[in-house]
Amino acid sequence: MAVKKSSPYYFIILMGLVSLFADMTYEGARSTIGPFLQILGASGLVVSMVAGFGEFVSVTLRMLFGYWSDKTRWYWGFTFFGYALNLFAVPLLALAGQWEVAVALVIAERLGKAIRTPARDVLLSGATRSVGSGWGFGLHEAMDQIGAVAGPLLLAGILFVHDTYRQGYAVLLIPALIAFSLLVVGRVLFPRPQEFETQNVSPTDNQLPFTFKQFLFAAVFLGAGFVDFPLVAYHLKASAVIADAWIPVVYAVAMGVDAVAALGLGRWYDRSGIQVMAFAALFSAVAPLFLFGFSAQWVVAGIVLWGVAMGARESILKAVVSDLVPAERRGTAFGLFNGIFGLAWFAGSTLIGWLYEMQLAVMLSVVVVLQLISAGAFWHLHRKARASF
Repeated sequence: MAVKKSSPYYFIILMGLVSLFADMTYEGARSTIGPFLQILGASGLVVSMVAGFGEFVSVTLRMLFGYWSDKTRWYWGFTFFGYALNLFAVPLLALAGQWEVAVALVIAERLGKAIRTPARDVLLSGATRSVGSGWGFGLHEAMDQIGAVAGPLLLAGILFVHDTYRQGYAVLLIPALIAFSLLVVGRVLFPRPQEFETQNVSPTDNQLPFTFKQFLFAAVFLGAGFVDFPLVAYHLKASAVIADAWIPVVYAVAMGVDAVAALGLGRWYDRSGIQVMAFAALFSAVAPLFLFGFSAQWVVAGIVLWGVAMGARESILKAVVSDLVPAERRGTAFGLFNGIFGLAWFAGSTLIGWLYEMQLAVMLSVVVVLQLISAGAFWHLHRKARASF
């Protein structure tokens, strides 16, 4: 299919490149921030608290900034301000001489992501709905994951050659500048990307649709029962299933699967609807049974399933929000979804980690039950949508 100059594909790819270089910047830093804080004199407790509080800030404040972006219609403004904070806090780590300063920059980076994510997703939703929400967000997620893999690998290469975190953070100024420059290009070429949307969801007297609230219910169980990779990595090291050097490779494989799966699942969603998320929840239920096994072959099978589930989670859920909520309420919806899903993920991760320490079999059972509830809820929404036609 020929892509016209005014095609929404140009905007999706341009914003995908922004995310690619942005992810190179902050994912590169996040992969090494723990050891860097240790070098500056922070304790393990401080590192753990900073990581948890940073994610808490990132997910909860999205609800506030999503609502504000809808009230002001200042979507580009929130996107620019959030990206500026998100991107340029990272290279400033090269100048941090005390752990307190580094912690402030880490929190600032997470705050920037909270500010820009709902507004950015609203801008993207206009273009993605005109080409297929699943395919559009899947394409964006695939490009995003390229940066998520490249950033940590870039930092690893710099550390291998120069053995200094500061030089690595300074080099991250380059992808940060590229990302921000591409964002400027996007604003100049596409001042109103919402106009790509040829058909909108019917407004519901300024209230979020009831179907969206049912979708949130399903997503909460998906998030609460999703096993984080750090716990998987901890288990792989503790059980000595694979050598330590292979654990980052396993994660890179998962991110690669995530990128490819996002594209395929996006196409599937556009053709078949939300049933895709029911199958993704089943993948998310089965994956830990392999990942927490005791053979390398099982780990490989599990990480592929986990990567597929992650690809669906990071792309299809956004597509569903776009398709369920009218444009004028979409910033609020994206913020609410990200906030509630993030809190469920945080609470679930805490529970899963505690159960892992207590009894692995119980932990796996709880994960399976939570994901099966999610799969059932998504399937109910799919059946309901089919019955309405």
